[in-house]
Amino acid sequence: MTALFERVKALLASRVPVIGAPYLYLLVFFLLPFLIVFKISVSEMEMVSFKDILTYQDGMLQLSLKLGNYLFILDDPLYFGTYLSSLQYAAATTLLCLAIGYPFAYFMARARPALQPALLMGVMLPFWTSFLLRVYAWKGLLSEGGWVAGLLVDSGLDQVLAAFGMIPAPGKFMHTPFSLVLGMTYTYLPFMVLPLYGNLAKLDLRLLEAAADLGASPWTAFWKVTVPLSKAGIIAGSMLVFIPCVGEYVIPEMLGGPETLMIGRVMWDEFFANNDWPMASSVAVVMVLLIIVPLAIFNKYQAEAQEGQR
Repeated sequence: MTALFERVKALLASRVPVIGAPYLYLLVFFLLPFLIVFKISVSEMEMVSFKDILTYQDGMLQLSLKLGNYLFILDDPLYFGTYLSSLQYAAATTLLCLAIGYPFAYFMARARPALQPALLMGVMLPFWTSFLLRVYAWKGLLSEGGWVAGLLVDSGLDQVLAAFGMIPAPGKFMHTPFSLVLGMTYTYLPFMVLPLYGNLAKLDLRLLEAAADLGASPWTAFWKVTVPLSKAGIIAGSMLVFIPCVGEYVIPEMLGGPETLMIGRVMWDEFFANNDWPMASSVAVVMVLLIIVPLAIFNKYQAEAQEGQR
């Protein structure tokens, strides 16, 4: 009995570092910075310093929290509209990346083994170039005289984009919702393709053969077998695209316009133009909560669904 107890104790001791390492990483690189930002958001600013929110004086411990910034965010329609537009542009970018990335990832997973490394290298090749240079290049491609702009005009797609309100007038592509979504889709497309490829490459092809033997057409087998089994890759890719798109600053600044205001630009203005760090921190905290809370709820229901299938 003692030997069994010692063995269990040694097993638990060996697992503690493995289990504790991710939690320690999240504590140091997410929770602590988030708490620092939250502290600034509820603090009073004095020139270049902040008042302590926890003070001890005359035998009394006082906690002073300034919640006016959060109330102002709720009352001001500018912030609500900015959050909403950020979520909309991020969702549109995610859907476009999924629509483009899934067929490409599927083709990569079904390509000859000798060809797959070259296709994978093609997806990762843009990362060899500076992010800023890649985004700045789109300014030349979409500006008047750029070959992408010329191609869109010659094909008549500018008329369609103008009809849907993506551009203000035919031939005007820069600093529009179209240029913003195009730039974010191009930038974050690899983040969608790679998780999907990793998931689809592990798919057991015998399941598709079994579906064909049962009379399913290729299209039916794709929707009933391939897509459900690749759900994990779809979710992972969507999260990798959606989350950074919500807080994106560089692409909206370089390719967007006044009507494409996103929350990253609002935070920049509050931090550096207005020098209002508590307000900027409040905007950042609300943005994080807008992302974290739905993710936590989704993960909770997904875990419950997996438990119910067992």
